Amino acid sequence: MEITTIKNLSIAYMSSFALKCAVDLDISGHIQAYGRAMPLNDLARSIPIPPEKGSMLGRLMALLVHQGVFVQSEAGYLLTPISELLLIKGSNMGTYPRSTTALVELFKSLGCLSEVFTDSGTSTLFQKAFDGKQFWEVLKERPDNGNIFNEAMASQSKPLMRDLITTYPHIFDGLRSLVDVGGGSGIAVKIIAEAFPGLRCTVFDLPHVVAEASKNESFDMVGGDMFEKIPPADAIFLKNILHDWSDEDCVRILKQCKQSIESGKSNGSKVIVVDIVLDLETDDPKVIETTLLFDISMMCLFGSKERKKQEWHDIIVGAGYSDYKIGSARLGLEAVIELYP
Repeated sequence: MEITTIKNLSIAYMSSFALKCAVDLDISGHIQAYGRAMPLNDLARSIPIPPEKGSMLGRLMALLVHQGVFVQSEAGYLLTPISELLLIKGSNMGTYPRSTTALVELFKSLGCLSEVFTDSGTSTLFQKAFDGKQFWEVLKERPDNGNIFNEAMASQSKPLMRDLITTYPHIFDGLRSLVDVGGGSGIAVKIIAEAFPGLRCTVFDLPHVVAEASKNESFDMVGGDMFEKIPPADAIFLKNILHDWSDEDCVRILKQCKQSIESGKSNGSKVIVVDIVLDLETDDPKVIETTLLFDISMMCLFGSKERKKQEWHDIIVGAGYSDYKIGSARLGLEAVIELYP
C-alpha cells in the first residue's frame, strides 16, 4: 500500500543507525569469536550491556536479521556475507580490513544508537540530544516544531482513517459518543464524524495542543491530561498513542480509558486501539521491515516500543479489561484492537 511505502521511506534512516550500532558494538566480532550460533543472552553478556537491556538488543537484532545482515537459527545468531564485512579486526577475514566499515562510520553524525545499549542510565537518545528533556517537552517549548509534528501526524491519519472506516465500519455501530485521546488537530475524528453523523466526537489532548488546533463544528476540543482523567464516552479512540509509552504507562492510560467508558454506562462501551502489532501475519516484507524500524525509533525517541500480541495481552489484562480482540487485517502497518471493560 502507498501509505506503507511512505512510512517506510520516512523512517528508513533508522536502518543506518542500526547498522552503525552493529559496528559500534562489534556484534559481528562477538558472534565470530563465539564460534557457533550465538544465543541472545550470550551476545548481550559478551558486548557487554546492562542486563535489563537484553530485550532491547533482541529488538535491534530482529531488524538486522530481517534485513539480512545476520541470520537467526533456533540456536542463535550467525554471520552472513554482509555481517562478515563488518568485522572490525577480521582475524579470519584478512581481505576485509577495518576500512570496509568506513561507509558505516560516515553515519556517526546521524547519532550513536549504540549508546542506548552501553549506557547504564535510562535516558533515550532524544534526551541525550536535548539536555535530558523528553520529546513532548521539547515540542511544547518549540511550538513551530510541535505544529510540524501535528501536521505530519494528520497527513498520515487521512489514508489510515479512510481504510479504517472502509474495513471496520462495524466497530462504530451503536456508539453515541467517542473521545479521541491524543487526537491532535482532530483529523481522525473529523473523518469519523463525517462517516457517522450521529456520533458525537471529541478530541482530547494537552491544553497547549488544543489551543493551537482549529475549531470545527463536527467535533469538540477538550484539553487535559490522559494520565489524570479522560472525558466520559461510549468509546475511547487511541490511534498511535500507546507505542509512545512504557508498559507501565500504557496500563495507567488504559485504566483511565476504562474508567471513562464505564462512567458512560453504555452496553457497547469499548476502547478502540489502532496501533502496530509486530507479529500479526503479513506476506509483505516491507510491512515487516517498517514495523521493525518503528520499533527501533520508539526505543530511541521515547524509550518505548512496538508490541507483539503477548505484550498487548499483558498490558490489556494488566489494566483490568475483561476481554479484547485483535482484527485479522492490517491497515497498512497498524491493526485494530477492541478492548471491552
